[in-house]
Amino acid sequence: MKVCKFEELIVWQKSIEIAVQLYKHFDKHPDFGFTNQLKRASISISNNIAEGFERNSNKDFNRFLYFAKGSSSEVKSMLILGNKLGYFSNPEMKNYYKQIDEIGKMLYRLSISLPM
Repeated sequence: MKVCKFEELIVWQKSIEIAVQLYKHFDKHPDFGFTNQLKRASISISNNIAEGFERNSNKDFNRFLYFAKGSSSEVKSMLILGNKLGYFSNPEMKNYYKQIDEIGKMLYRLSISLPM
């Protein structure tokens, strides 16, 4: 089955879901610097997937998937920091971390599946 729109990609859908969850979690949080960086990193994942997909080149798409994977690692790092700062309970952090880890793995698998 050929994917015709980036919105059909499960990894894009999951990256949107986690960004929405994080936005809602930090809706009124007082640490603007932390929350702004986390939000920006989380939306960078789906945006890089979308931008790369629209380039109509597997080479470009792959490059943007690596950018998205980098952003997913940034979110992971922010989640760990947020947990240490007390911004997440351990169960919340584990839930978010599990989701973002799955997204990173999906990005990697999609990247290596692209013909060059």
